[in-house]
Amino acid sequence: MKSLVLTSLGLIAPLAALAQNGADPNQWLEDVSSDRALAWVRDQNAVTKKELEASPAFETIRKRLLSIYDSEGRIPYVKKAGVYYYNFWKDAQHVRGIWRRTSLEEYQKKDPSWEVVLDIDKLAADEKENWIWKGDQMRYPDYTRCLVYLSRGGGDATVVREFDLVAKAFVKDGFTLPEAKSEIAWRGADSVYVGADSGPGSMTDSGYPNVVKNWQRGTPLAAATLVFQGATTDVSSTGYASDEPGFHREFVVRGVTFFTSENYLVRDGKLVKLDIPDDATFDTFREFLTVTLRKGWTVGGRSYPAGAMLAIPWETFLAGGRDFSVLFTPSARVSLADAAYLGNQIIVNELDNVRNRLYVLEPKKDGTWSRVALPAPEFGSVNAWAVEPGSDAYFLGIEDFITPSSLYLGSIGAGSRVLLKQQPEFFSARGLEVSQREAISKDGTRIPYFQVSRQGIALDGSHPTLLTGYGGFQISLTPNYASTVGASWLERGGVFAVANIRGGGEFGPEWHEAAIKEHRQRAYDDFISVAEDLEARRVTSPRHLGIIGGSNGGLLVGVMLTERPDLFGAVVCQSPLLDMRRFSHLLAGASWMGEYGNPDLPADWTYISRYSPYQNVRADVNYPRVLFTTSTRDDRVHPGHARKMALEMEAQNHDVLFYENTEGGHGEGGAANNEQRAYEGALTYSFLLKQLQ
Repeated sequence: MKSLVLTSLGLIAPLAALAQNGADPNQWLEDVSSDRALAWVRDQNAVTKKELEASPAFETIRKRLLSIYDSEGRIPYVKKAGVYYYNFWKDAQHVRGIWRRTSLEEYQKKDPSWEVVLDIDKLAADEKENWIWKGDQMRYPDYTRCLVYLSRGGGDATVVREFDLVAKAFVKDGFTLPEAKSEIAWRGADSVYVGADSGPGSMTDSGYPNVVKNWQRGTPLAAATLVFQGATTDVSSTGYASDEPGFHREFVVRGVTFFTSENYLVRDGKLVKLDIPDDATFDTFREFLTVTLRKGWTVGGRSYPAGAMLAIPWETFLAGGRDFSVLFTPSARVSLADAAYLGNQIIVNELDNVRNRLYVLEPKKDGTWSRVALPAPEFGSVNAWAVEPGSDAYFLGIEDFITPSSLYLGSIGAGSRVLLKQQPEFFSARGLEVSQREAISKDGTRIPYFQVSRQGIALDGSHPTLLTGYGGFQISLTPNYASTVGASWLERGGVFAVANIRGGGEFGPEWHEAAIKEHRQRAYDDFISVAEDLEARRVTSPRHLGIIGGSNGGLLVGVMLTERPDLFGAVVCQSPLLDMRRFSHLLAGASWMGEYGNPDLPADWTYISRYSPYQNVRADVNYPRVLFTTSTRDDRVHPGHARKMALEMEAQNHDVLFYENTEGGHGEGGAANNEQRAYEGALTYSFLLKQLQ
């Protein structure tokens, strides 16, 4: 069937001849919405749907996943703004979703009463637009206005419209931006910082704003005053305000690369450049500046290690003082996961061998900081975040792979916390256990991974096992309640494993730095070591081991496909980067050169070319079967990556499947609503069950 599709489109014959000339014979698939490309997508989708919808488990899984996604038992996470607690919610009756609000008293009830603020299904029908909700930005401190972000079909590019939270209506002649990857942020009641596509030079090569302007209410965008302009080779430039009771500060950030920036405080109408390392991040807490380091820093006669978090009073710093207080110091297996800024304290969240630990820091009158531990479970993921600026109240979320999520409301002053919401069990975890293991990578580095499986499984290599990882952009993979995996895979006897490979943030910035650019292969060696360890321990074997990954994780499994096809029985490659020769020329790809390097530079292409999946797939290699998935509306990672790889492999007579959702963008598995998520999940797990059992 696949070869017939290729032949009918006239694609097979030219491939080899064009490749000999160094051209990319599949580049026409980068024209996202061309008739020819979409015809190819429809033909591919038809083949995939016909096969996988016929799988015995498909419809059962689809209905089960949809019931989870639409369940009234899900935790409706909220954001406090003024007296209200806001939530965005999708279910069977609200496919596109409703934005709603309630009081704390109501929220604490089992079945709260909600007031609908904006119905996206109704809005889409009334305006005849394919609106997908992309979030909101409230105006501090009155919270009577907000900026609403709407996407056509789910892409990152959004339309921005000002909304009146009292009248529950869009503001006539309010702040409005056309569809683009714009930046906008409140400065005050009647002004915003804005960066938008206003013609040549206003956007970077990565597709983000290059300018920051001050836009006053009642004036056209063209009249906005220029505050800052970066270079088109930058990632982006943005302006924003930081507000806490009694403290208002404004900043401009020039994102030079994904990991480096120039940071400015706007004071008295002038930009004051912050004298901190260009790869450090900063924040503001009351009268303090906080700085988190990616690399070691020697300043003021002291040396601070990579991964440390520092604090100093703003006025001391601006006057030239550099005597920082150290709020967090990393160690070999302990890193900073996050920090929540409350009214009078900071909750520091650290990862100790990929397990969260929380403690509270509070500045004292003598210039030191007190430290008190917050109770947390021994195993699982714990996250804390402020309820609202200036409050000592915080939300606390707790979960692990087999324990449903819990949401608590705590208060530092009161010293207690109350359970607000408990998610129901969406799959049976009876008989399951979670363990943490270690594999040894090629260079001797210890690589931790989590394993979820039946207690006391026979170590005979027979268990269908699904392994995932990410290994990029300093993103950590911590235990989270795996409802989709549980309902579709674990309940059916499968084993699930998560690899904490280098390139991620599990052990701080050095863990990430160890696998960027010319060191990228280390992340792949780490993942290979985990796969080999699962097989050496006889949990599974190549016939039964599948891998899954999305975005940078899609690149990861794509590399596994071409480097070690002997290790795996199936690959699910979602919204992936695969053509690393052209990634920097496709959509937001230029912004990721700080992670991967610049393929247009011969020295960088030398190491990138060694692992780039699209350039390394071969006709004479026996590959495991692959399912590629992507989204037409993904305007972050170009769908051309998955399209071209699938076509090239088919032309080489490899057995692959391809599915492209026509909506959805880059998040939530390329789906725009719960029905699409459930459908794609059913395709994925039907494929894995078929290939690995």
